[in-house]
Amino acid sequence: MSVLEIRDLHVTVETDAGTTPILNGITLTMNTGETHAIMGPNGSGKSTLAYTIAGHPKYTVTSGSITFDGKDVLAMSVDERARAGLFLAMQYPVEIPGVTVTNFLRTAKTALDGEAPAIRGWTKDVKAAMANLRMDPKFAQRNVNEGFSGGEKKRHEILQLEVLKPQFAILDETDSGLDVDALKIVSEGVNRAKESTGLGVLLITHYTRILRYIRPDFVHVVVAGKIVEEGGPELADRLEDEGYDRFLDPAAPIEA
Repeated sequence: MSVLEIRDLHVTVETDAGTTPILNGITLTMNTGETHAIMGPNGSGKSTLAYTIAGHPKYTVTSGSITFDGKDVLAMSVDERARAGLFLAMQYPVEIPGVTVTNFLRTAKTALDGEAPAIRGWTKDVKAAMANLRMDPKFAQRNVNEGFSGGEKKRHEILQLEVLKPQFAILDETDSGLDVDALKIVSEGVNRAKESTGLGVLLITHYTRILRYIRPDFVHVVVAGKIVEEGGPELADRLEDEGYDRFLDPAAPIEA
């Protein structure tokens, strides 16, 4: 079992207005095999947490720590974090012109493992994963995310998850923009990865609908960069009924 630990994490970002605090003391421990849901209203810092774990240079950690089996994640480069077993599925996957899905996946697998996978077994695994995600085999020869619909981009993210086999996956609003059918397919892919490899999942969302298909073991509510409540799946059910109003400052201005 591996452990990802976040301790009293404070993070800022530079804006036109100057240095803005985003995370204000996040503490969380996740083991492989567990699913943790990070929930909260828009602008609460959920995506900042995801990108900080992954190593996005836009965000500055001012204090606190992130460790992976006791090793300092913050001292690792982005590729070192990936090789250690961390995976980020982005809310808005980027296009990579000139690089086919097939080449992208095999290059990524080679970089992670230090050697290229055997062609026959690798091709079989990729085709099986694509079939499970109901992706047209022709997508393998298309450029990464170029001309893909929102749902197709999200399926490609989960395809990466299934074939690269990380230890921890951070899913940043993977449910965003998905219709009901695509949501089920994507969720099934996450559940397959968890069942087959013991994947740990950090699922970031502000809606509860994906949690009907990917049932969390733990739910953490983030508001204004802090975890304000924690619980089991029943907490997500409460949020469905009550929303986030009870966590918000009634004197705070309402943003458009």
